Amino acid sequence: MPEPHSITPLPPEETASASSHTPPARSREAERARGTSSRGNWSICGGSAASFRDETCSCFAVVFSFWLFVSMTMILGVYGSMTIVLGPTSSTVFQPSSLFVKSVKVENLMANHGAGAILYGTYGYPPLDIVSTWGETLNVSLPSGAEKEWKLYLNTGSAINISYHVSSTSSSVFLIVAQGTETFTRWLENPTEPNTTLSWNVIHGSGMITQEIFQSSGYYVALGNLDEDVNVTLKLSVRSSLHNTTNAYYRCALINKPCTLDIFFLEGSAAVLVTPAPQQNASNEWYIKLSYGPRWVTYIFGIGGLTLLVFWSFNLLNKVQYGDEGGAGHRSGGTEPERAALVSQKDDDVSSWGSSYGSLPQDEQDLDFLPGDGQSSNNSTRRLCAICFDAPRDCFFLPCGHCVACFACGTRIAEASGTCPVCRRNMKKVRKIFTV
Repeated sequence: MPEPHSITPLPPEETASASSHTPPARSREAERARGTSSRGNWSICGGSAASFRDETCSCFAVVFSFWLFVSMTMILGVYGSMTIVLGPTSSTVFQPSSLFVKSVKVENLMANHGAGAILYGTYGYPPLDIVSTWGETLNVSLPSGAEKEWKLYLNTGSAINISYHVSSTSSSVFLIVAQGTETFTRWLENPTEPNTTLSWNVIHGSGMITQEIFQSSGYYVALGNLDEDVNVTLKLSVRSSLHNTTNAYYRCALINKPCTLDIFFLEGSAAVLVTPAPQQNASNEWYIKLSYGPRWVTYIFGIGGLTLLVFWSFNLLNKVQYGDEGGAGHRSGGTEPERAALVSQKDDDVSSWGSSYGSLPQDEQDLDFLPGDGQSSNNSTRRLCAICFDAPRDCFFLPCGHCVACFACGTRIAEASGTCPVCRRNMKKVRKIFTV
């Protein structure tokens, strides 16, 4: 055990002399500590700048990819081309966003006999205040297992009246009125689906079915025969609600060429497609291809503007964060100068990584700055705490294993800075050494 020693206070004149003549070892140690601190700050700042640049580039790439994906989804999905089926005496409205769509193009995919569909352009959504009534008689011969569908487009407020006559009273024929563009075969897979089926009946002899329409959409009337061959006569009487196109500023007939309607920017326009009444000896179904012309200026400036906005916000948040961390570091350094490390940082010194509590690395020679020329004085200094130079070294740090302080000072260092004063590694525990 080291012998206790006492410190005799010096007279005032000797104290002044001693303070004016600092031992060379202590001066070199202070200079090395200051130099190490400066180099450490420069390294940290450099690493932060590189990390900041990497995060900025990643943010830029993510935002650009996201907006590009959204743009392609809108162009190919929401405002992509589609094919719609319209029945006689019907009207449907297309009102895309003028911010993303520049034009609406419609094209008749089938050469119908008689008059063709007409495309109108209106400044706003046209009112649904025109009522038109039309009828058609259908004579159908249905072999066993056959089916037949008629497709319509009906707006809210329309109604369908179907009078039927089946040639055989013993046969069973299904009569379905449903929403959508499915077929009788698909309906048989799930006949009770409430979202699409409006009514279904097994008809015999003669009768009539009435169905009100509460949603503007495409519908179909289907006959299906699962029994013997029969002949069915249907009389369709339809009351159609149509959009008012009296104040339309654009009109184009789909006869031999497609029609294109330009959409006014920020004002909004509506494209109204109207089909004529049913014609004798002609197909009364119109297959129309609808496509939208994108407003490329919006997509280009939208991609650039959103990317720059998020990029600027990300830079601002990072600057605020790094500024707060720098301010906290300056405040900590100004209020607690006693926490400065005693020796330079030794992260690259692999010789101290595996040291135990009894090891004395080469760097500890810098701590021997007390006066004394004898070997006993040097050994006594090595056994004293490098922090308080009063108590013996009776603890070591984990995981580095350095033994340079007493247990009280080691505990205080662990609670204050949490880093080893020799190697600057983060301390997890402080273990006390017991001797026998």
